[in-house]
Amino acid sequence: QLQLVESGGGLVQPGGSLRLSCAASGFTLDYYAIGWFRQAPGKEREGVSCISRTGRRTNYADSVKGRFTISRDNARNTVYLQMNSLKPEDTAVYYCATVPVPPASSWCPMMTTDFASWGQGTQVTVSS
Repeated sequence: QLQLVESGGGLVQPGGSLRLSCAASGFTLDYYAIGWFRQAPGKEREGVSCISRTGRRTNYADSVKGRFTISRDNARNTVYLQMNSLKPEDTAVYYCATVPVPPASSWCPMMTTDFASWGQGTQVTVSS
């Protein structure tokens, strides 16, 4: 069974940090660009970050630049989102998603419509 499983969410105080993980099972992430998205209550799902298949290109939403870092470990078949200096407005369910891309592709999309497969999400709550 092909699955993406997010983990690492939780409750954290403003200014704190969390590291989210997106682990794939049943397939290898080597062939995919990966995106992180989030959806707050009453809001549309929005792109947070992406990483290309090679890992050499990353993109970030303006709201998280300088605070979040995406990385991938193909040996562990996992993608990470390190989130520092968290703010209450970062509160949302965070999802990872994959899209297959050609070898050496630097494509790094941030639109939900670009992605084919999604995990179930992990809740991040930033509150004092």
